[in-house]
Amino acid sequence: MTPGRIDHDRYPPGYIRDILQSARTIAMVGASENPVRPSYIVTMYLMEKGYRVFPINPGKVGREIGGRKFLGSLTDVPEPIDIVDIFRNADAAGGIVDDALKLDPLPKVIWMQLGVRNDAAAVRAEAKGVKVVMNRCPKMEYGKLSGEWSWIGGFSGKLSSKKQRMHASGKFQSLGIGPRK
Repeated sequence: MTPGRIDHDRYPPGYIRDILQSARTIAMVGASENPVRPSYIVTMYLMEKGYRVFPINPGKVGREIGGRKFLGSLTDVPEPIDIVDIFRNADAAGGIVDDALKLDPLPKVIWMQLGVRNDAAAVRAEAKGVKVVMNRCPKMEYGKLSGEWSWIGGFSGKLSSKKQRMHASGKFQSLGIGPRK
């Protein structure tokens, strides 16, 4: 691993939590309006959690998901992007990262979904100061950090005696992740 680069096989403690806590806008590249597709489920979940999600899919422009109109490209997003979430394959991820790196201002994070890893694209993004997460799902990571994951049968791999606390929304949170405002 190159000095100064993050280990994308094992993220440092707090890395993903800090990203999810600070983010407000997410451009979901490869979003779908089909309710059985993971990109639909993740889009709707993140919207429910209070993130401003912009669905990006050139084949769906003008249609809606969760009250948001599909946009054709990252350049169509009308505000700065905190996270570019890539729901495309690893080969396509390289071009999407290159498009994201042309934005002004740059996104804060490039996030590649489960099964998506493009190390060359990650190097390009990190060289410009953009954080990268690969082979992870923000819905799953949010669920783990908020304590919701265990409620749906997920196991974070950590056993803890830490007491979870109830958020005002009626949902448990254990690590400081809760609904966005």
